[in-house]
Amino acid sequence: MLKGQMVIGQSGGPTAVINQSLVGAILAARECEEVTGVLGAKHGIAGIMNEDFIDLTTQSIEQLEDVANTPAAALGSVRLKPGQEECEKVFEVFKKNNVRFFFYIGGNDSAETAHIIAEMAKQENYDFCTVHIPKTIDNDLRVTDHCPGFASAARFVALAFMGDDRDNAALSGVKINVVMGRDAGFLTAASALAKQGDDCGPHLIYVPERAFSVERFQYDVKAVVQKYGRCVVAVSEGITDEHGAPVMTSGERDSHGNLQLSGTGALGDFLSGKVKEAYGDEAVRVRADTFGYLQRSFPSVVSKVDAKEARMVGDFAVRHAVNHGIPGSVAIKRLSSMPYDSECFITPLSTVAREATSLDDRYINADGNGVTEAWLAYVKPLVGDLPKIGILS
Repeated sequence: MLKGQMVIGQSGGPTAVINQSLVGAILAARECEEVTGVLGAKHGIAGIMNEDFIDLTTQSIEQLEDVANTPAAALGSVRLKPGQEECEKVFEVFKKNNVRFFFYIGGNDSAETAHIIAEMAKQENYDFCTVHIPKTIDNDLRVTDHCPGFASAARFVALAFMGDDRDNAALSGVKINVVMGRDAGFLTAASALAKQGDDCGPHLIYVPERAFSVERFQYDVKAVVQKYGRCVVAVSEGITDEHGAPVMTSGERDSHGNLQLSGTGALGDFLSGKVKEAYGDEAVRVRADTFGYLQRSFPSVVSKVDAKEARMVGDFAVRHAVNHGIPGSVAIKRLSSMPYDSECFITPLSTVAREATSLDDRYINADGNGVTEAWLAYVKPLVGDLPKIGILS
């Protein structure tokens, strides 16, 4: 049975509920005599190498609950893929501080980091357990039914589109909203929850899982405007052309090799220009917004299911590590949708590390510009009830 200190860190893009996972793990650790101390690594792996820790054994329950209900990464985050030299430094620190448990909260890149460290522990014959705690608004981790952080971001997107659609209805025209999603369209697809009537937006939804055609886009927009007198569009930032090339990118890559998208309003401006081009000399009101980081850590729109499950995966990770000592990644299994219920299980780190999943074909309509009822059945229980839109008749 392992006994010693634990280190916990946060990595990748923050979410509205990532601190629920942090606090879930801390509180579970306090109940386990095998965990002799809880160290929070500031800015993930970077903090470990610098021994930049916060002692998480002294905070009051009230303080921890305040942190849990606060968006974004309380410990600070990082995007860093450790190499051999970095891993050796990490284990020097772990041995020095008798760290026997390591928990890393993040997405598939963070799972890759956890996997690298777990494999190195084997090589060094160091008694140690690494568990990856899932988090990502992209909802693109393999094995799990869904990822903590996604439902709250999806709720933000749905609410934003509900309001934006009413704004568009008041003044008409074409409105384009660019939503996060490099390779997976889950978050953009969540915009469909805003649609409470046939003439309500979003009228068109474009995700990275389908090749994007400018000509088809122009045709779709004009067809919707002809039918409803206006058009609201949801589009993923990671849409690609028929050759698989991103429609808009900065051309830069991070330490994990991920291509960085523009991160600006460039894609929205490009698509707006294409709409105007389609109409030629005919006057048309076109506007575009890029939601950007607002989707990740917006307070007060947190999904109740998301907050509960984010706490649950943190708690489960610690109890699994203490009771079984087997490395892995926490995943969620949906038990039922009506009423909604779920449970956690452990999957090998290799099944989650690095690789990602994408929106299933059954969730995308045949025209590639919208979603299906199957998608709505999947996402509705996670996001929760939304306000009812009132329309005069």
